[in-house]
Amino acid sequence: MESGKRILIADDDPDLIDLLESFFRGQGFDVTAKVNGKDALQAAESEKFDLVLLDVMMPYIDGYHVASEISSRLGSEAPKIIIMTSRDTASEKGIALLSGANEVVQKPFSLEDIEAKVKAVLGN
Repeated sequence: MESGKRILIADDDPDLIDLLESFFRGQGFDVTAKVNGKDALQAAESEKFDLVLLDVMMPYIDGYHVASEISSRLGSEAPKIIIMTSRDTASEKGIALLSGANEVVQKPFSLEDIEAKVKAVLGN
């Protein structure tokens, strides 16, 4: 993976955040993590990220609304977005794409799965 890329991880599961932070830092990414949708949206608007990994079900604002707000507010400057969900991916993918996400990954996932999705979305 390319070093210097910035990832925002938004999930209310601290164990998953720790795992993803450690993994992506080891891949050379600069990682920021937030535990709710409100803080994730504020971070995405105030800092420049290459990618946002968003959980669907989070406190304050769900991942779909965060993705939609990021896409509409930042326009062509918006980062790529991957939605992480434990819901059925087939039925959720349409909603995710309409909200501005580029890809969906089904929880639970392996690090290899999420790494492949990140590489695909970032064009690596």
